[in-house]
Amino acid sequence: MNQIIKTAALLMAIATTTGCTTRTAMDSLTPQEKLTVNDTKINDLIAQMSLEEKVEMLHSKTIMSSEGVPRLGIQDIKYADGPFAVREELGDGFQPLNWTTDSATYYPTGSALAATWSYDLAYDYGRALGTEARRRGKDIILGPAMNIQRLPIGGRTYEYFSEDPALNAILAVGYTKGMQDAGTAACLKHYALNNQETNRGSVDVIIAERPMREIYLKAFEAAVKEAGAMSVMPAYNKVNGYYGSENNHLNNVILRGEWGFKGMTVSDWGGTHSTMGAALGGLDVQMTGDNYFGPALIDSVRAGKLNESIVDDKVREILRVRFAVEAIPNDKANTVKISQKEQREVAYNVAANAIVLLKNEKEVLPINTAKTKKIAVIGLNATATTASGGMGAGAKTPYEITPLQGLKNRVGKDVEIQYAPAYKNYMGMFAGNKANTAAIANTLDEAPDAKLLAEAIAAARGADLVLFFAGSNKFIESEGIDRENILLPVSQDIIISKLAEVNPNIVTVVVSGGPCDLRVVEKKSNAIVQAWWNGLEGGHALADVLLGNISPSGKLPFTFPLKLEDSLAFALGNFSNDVVTDGDVFAAQFRHDIVGDAEFDANIHGPKAHYSEGLLVGYRWFDTKGVPVLYPFGHGLSYVNFDYANIQSDKAQYAANDVIKVSFDITNKGAMEADEVVQLYVRRLDAKVEWPHKELKAFQRVTLGAGNTESVTLEVPVSELRYWDEATNGWKLESGKIEVLVGTSSAELPLKATIAI
Repeated sequence: MNQIIKTAALLMAIATTTGCTTRTAMDSLTPQEKLTVNDTKINDLIAQMSLEEKVEMLHSKTIMSSEGVPRLGIQDIKYADGPFAVREELGDGFQPLNWTTDSATYYPTGSALAATWSYDLAYDYGRALGTEARRRGKDIILGPAMNIQRLPIGGRTYEYFSEDPALNAILAVGYTKGMQDAGTAACLKHYALNNQETNRGSVDVIIAERPMREIYLKAFEAAVKEAGAMSVMPAYNKVNGYYGSENNHLNNVILRGEWGFKGMTVSDWGGTHSTMGAALGGLDVQMTGDNYFGPALIDSVRAGKLNESIVDDKVREILRVRFAVEAIPNDKANTVKISQKEQREVAYNVAANAIVLLKNEKEVLPINTAKTKKIAVIGLNATATTASGGMGAGAKTPYEITPLQGLKNRVGKDVEIQYAPAYKNYMGMFAGNKANTAAIANTLDEAPDAKLLAEAIAAARGADLVLFFAGSNKFIESEGIDRENILLPVSQDIIISKLAEVNPNIVTVVVSGGPCDLRVVEKKSNAIVQAWWNGLEGGHALADVLLGNISPSGKLPFTFPLKLEDSLAFALGNFSNDVVTDGDVFAAQFRHDIVGDAEFDANIHGPKAHYSEGLLVGYRWFDTKGVPVLYPFGHGLSYVNFDYANIQSDKAQYAANDVIKVSFDITNKGAMEADEVVQLYVRRLDAKVEWPHKELKAFQRVTLGAGNTESVTLEVPVSELRYWDEATNGWKLESGKIEVLVGTSSAELPLKATIAI
């Protein structure tokens, strides 16, 4: 009876979360320290557990949960993908359970969110996603996905944010704060340097400490220290010889040591490789299975190979998250509609602010419906849905407005729209039993179908305007594989060339997650719009931009190279793309419905990916090496022109603890309200340390009415100008002159000022 009373008292304390900790005391704690306020109660619970009960918490219970301790009233932890929708309920093999209550809002994917360059929208996105997760009874969302986009062909480019660490960090903090403010724990992934899908389960990233710290870890550090992220997912790949799930340097020295992380780590599904290595290397939960963190772990403790206090530490970190996130009983979950108006409005707002106007010659956009009475909408991507597809995270969404449907809904009956698909779908290894269907292309570069091409040409010939929908799909850009190249698939370049012969008035809309080779499209189009995979309201958002209901305001979160061979890993030859494993680490274990009986052998010697470019990732590479690009990082046009003027800094010289404040005026010279993303870069003028040509350090989205002028101040803490000194193994600030550059993209920076550090 005493045990029951004691446990009940503990559970009552859990319900209050902070116990006797006052709000004032809580406010004085760092975001990570707030996870420790229940440690006294947690330690009491741990003392009541058997070793078997503790270890039961360290591995999966189902494919999307890990065990609690029922005897002590500790609930299971329930996970869900993320990162751009609360994934439907799943059974073994990631097969849907076909519930009728688990539809969720499909939000724009990661690269689309990044194109907004907005902390506020990232916060709204995370909060909306976290709210839906609570309605579904989920404790942890597996997101944000926030690795640096190093390769233009990266299969998960659409999931990730940007090629720039500063942009990544701001978005990751906003997303994480929003989600956790809604009561759902965020799980930062994939920690770290998960920059390719080819051989992702075995590739060994060889990287120096400085670029790792300054480029690849910055967003993770910010989300842990500033946003208080409760959970982190180690990546599949190795870093400097050690798998993510057993990387002591990443998980213990940096994450828990330097950054003060107090939450839990959970392996990627199938990403655990040993018992002792993972136990000592910083992993808390093995997903899935118990072959390492199960009987083998118990045996290791019983045999004296592993101190039980290490198991206690893992349980403590899990319980900190369990205490911080309210457990939703099964009978309370899924009782209301998951996707509601407020969440769909967030999805629309993100989509509308993500669309990037790449080119607009002769101001053909926005579409003038008073003069344009017949539009030919050409290209399968005008009607293709993007919520599902690919290997991993998808969305079971209540609806998805395609570009064609969105345009029809917005123009009504005033404009005639004729649609022609023009090209076949390409599904690659995802085609399965559909592989021989006439509508499925057999090869990525299959020649145009004669009948489809003839229909498209006929539609274009009689139209006032051609809207050509180009791009890729989620079978080409997918978890588990990298793209073969960034060329437009299924001969889209040939198709647009044929269309231009009969109607040169072409606007191309690119629907993709990552960059595409648009050299041919650029020559054949008067205007080009990057539309992304933009969520369930993406079609309406696109129509509103095309018709001028709103001005486009998205900015590219990564560079569009002229050709793939210009990008860093291909120019340097350091992308290790020889597939040396028998199967993908995830697909071979969980998706036999796609890849058949392929097996993954983690013991096969994995290739090494030498990041010999160092700091020169993305625009840093192109700028520093003087390599021309098609569209630069940060690029995005508007339906208005903006004038920049009157730059000044608050001081001429700054000390190590100062904050640089740079002010300037921006004027909307157009006739409609519009947003502009102002960007600040720094260039070292007399540095002794090696630096890129310039680096993004601050940005802000500004809304301006027609003809209005606003004074904007951007702030850069001097600490953000430090570099990682590998000789002393610490951060160091280099004194000297710095040029501050402000403007509308990394290539258009009309304002300059010089300061000294």
